Amino acid sequence: MALYYSDWNVGGKLVKQDERYKVFDNNTLKNLILSKTVLNPYKSTTGHRHKGQEEVYVFSKGDGIIEIENGLMGKQITKSVTMGSIVLIEDNDFHRVHNKSGYPLEFICIFDGKRTH
Repeated sequence: MALYYSDWNVGGKLVKQDERYKVFDNNTLKNLILSKTVLNPYKSTTGHRHKGQEEVYVFSKGDGIIEIENGLMGKQITKSVTMGSIVLIEDNDFHRVHNKSGYPLEFICIFDGKRTH
């Protein structure tokens, strides 16, 4: 059965919360997780990589910066992101999001549900 969500709501449960962010995960599907992060003003995610995994980030609110370091080539890039930005994160690429504004930065992540995080 298909499910429908609107207004950037992923319909998930709160799975992480601290002074930096809130993370909501929807694990309704068998193979994919739909996750939403609300990154507080002037905060950054810890940054991480997933060997054997790819991710898609869709930015839905705010302005910020994403840094990505390619795991195979060691090349680092930094890009500005805003509502509507879509970032494809390749297998084993280190990635970290920074909120450089006084307002929350929100993004949705789609990833393989078999991994642990």
